[in-house]
Amino acid sequence: MFEWITHLLDQLGYVGIALLMLLENVFPPIPSELIMPLAGFDAARGDMNVYLVILSGSIGSVAGALFWYVIGRWIGEDRLKRFASRHGRLLTLNASEIERVNRWFDKHNEKAVLLGRLVPAVRTLISVPAGIFEMSLGRFLIYSTIGTVGWTALLTFGGYMLGDRYELVQTWINPVSNIIVGVIVLAYLYRVMRWRAD
Repeated sequence: MFEWITHLLDQLGYVGIALLMLLENVFPPIPSELIMPLAGFDAARGDMNVYLVILSGSIGSVAGALFWYVIGRWIGEDRLKRFASRHGRLLTLNASEIERVNRWFDKHNEKAVLLGRLVPAVRTLISVPAGIFEMSLGRFLIYSTIGTVGWTALLTFGGYMLGDRYELVQTWINPVSNIIVGVIVLAYLYRVMRWRAD
């Protein structure tokens, strides 16, 4: 994968960064923790402008978040409740819990989206409830963009400052990402085991 990412950046430059970050949001196995530090390293060598790197990465990432937001809007709360009535254990939510989550999200959606876009593994997932619970598109784009720019800037400047050791950024962030994914999976399995229908 590293060679493919490097080739795409060499061939397409800023467009390649945006495309890779779009794909990273749609297909999470493509790691932003490698894409943006590598692009930051290229900027440090003078091959790219560091601010255009951040802009390109942010545009691609927000486009990927928008994809999942649209999926969430398509699912909608009513369809989610119908799914929960048939497959509640799989979803680990029943209709009343979905309404409770909706109320919480209505109250905290800006903070949830902004902070969610800064957290590995949660970055993609947070767009779905924003769509399901009908956060306005304008507010979603504003807060998603703020969080996304923060994330892409952190990774880019990490690669920029580390130079040819830019892969250390991935080394630092990967354990945190793995812990977050592990906690999410364990929490889900716990809810599956404890789930009771209404």
